[in-house]
Amino acid sequence: MLHQEKKSFMFVPFILLWHMSPATGFVPIPGRTGTAESRLIGSVPRPATVTLAGRRRSADSDKSAEGGKASSSPSSSGRKSGMDPSKRAALDGVLNQIERAYGRGSIVRLGDASLDVECIGTGSLTLDAAVGGRGYPRGRVVEIYGPESSGKTTLALHAIAQIQKEGGVAAFIDAEHALDPAYVSGCGVDIDELLLTQPDSGEMALDVVDQLVRSAAVDVIVVDSVAALVPRAELEGDMSDAQIGLQARLMSKAMRKISGSLALSRCTVIFINQLRQKVGVIYGSPEVTSGGNALKYYASIRLDTRKKEILPDNAGIRIKVKVVKNKIAPPFNTVNLDILFGTGIDSYGCMLDAALELGIVERRGSWFSLKNSDQNLAQGRINVVALLKENKELADQIESAVRQAFDVMIEKKASKSFATDDDDDDKETSFTDEAGSILGMAEEQGLLGEALLE
Repeated sequence: MLHQEKKSFMFVPFILLWHMSPATGFVPIPGRTGTAESRLIGSVPRPATVTLAGRRRSADSDKSAEGGKASSSPSSSGRKSGMDPSKRAALDGVLNQIERAYGRGSIVRLGDASLDVECIGTGSLTLDAAVGGRGYPRGRVVEIYGPESSGKTTLALHAIAQIQKEGGVAAFIDAEHALDPAYVSGCGVDIDELLLTQPDSGEMALDVVDQLVRSAAVDVIVVDSVAALVPRAELEGDMSDAQIGLQARLMSKAMRKISGSLALSRCTVIFINQLRQKVGVIYGSPEVTSGGNALKYYASIRLDTRKKEILPDNAGIRIKVKVVKNKIAPPFNTVNLDILFGTGIDSYGCMLDAALELGIVERRGSWFSLKNSDQNLAQGRINVVALLKENKELADQIESAVRQAFDVMIEKKASKSFATDDDDDDKETSFTDEAGSILGMAEEQGLLGEALLE
């Protein structure tokens, strides 16, 4: 009995000494269960970092702060010198924990990240300028919608042709089962290298898109069209069955799945969409796109195409393209494009329109001439376009001057904020509103070439 009392007498001071340790302070909590940390909560203020590594980082930060603020660890390089050392240590700890859990580079500072947007040409110089200067962005979703026979598929085919010229791979999801190989070839697409699938249902089409995106081997995917992506439940049901919201839920799920993979694979998905009419709308536009609202939110660029007129001799149509939404440049730009039957977008006509707006080519009555030149090119727009098709050297000079002027425009717009007032949301602007000043800057920098300015 005496021996047991001696043991208990020796054990009690040990407990008291533990509670009186300098790291925790004296906290006598008799009869309370739980861990040491839980017994300390509410009695003694907790330190900023509770882990051993955090305490070491806090101690090192305090020492460096006392020794001199000029010295800093490599992990804290580039940070504000006025940051609290305890916050800095806590931030370093959570950043290291995130990188250990999800991999190196899972969280970075925005200034150290490379977020430059690469683009794919649209096949038209004027449309390139309208969407930001270089074309459709890589790793994003693009939506092209409009009425029937307004050039939606043609715009998508020219994007495929441009990526094939750069050595990329493209795929076409023909949900409408109405693709014409002859017209595809006329638009400049290499049909021998184009991947084509005609899905049986909407689930199959979007699953193919998901797998192609995750492979990171395809650069452009065109889905024609969203309205033709019929859910499997609707195909298997009767005509009298009412399935409400099936297609919208299907598109919403697809957008959630492929949005993250697109950024990693640098693949651009172009969705072609149709218009529907809402019933009972008195004020405002009754037009609405099919497939729900998810595509509108996930799309970085939305293009609205409208047919304006038929070209002379039934050679084609002229369409108006409006940039309704744009996340990489100011929106609401409008351009007019000529689409020729059998060949697609008239690239020479687009080049002439851009040169006219930029002042590289001048129009005097019905005659066209180069800037600061007394020699006329031709009379009438059709004849000038025909001359450019025959004279490749002249066409190359004008195209080079237009692209250089566009580069100046991009650099000028990059220095400005893209924020706009809400009152100007419905205002339509042209991509050449500042063409005069841009041309003057290009001339001062000698970008337009001596052949065009002589």
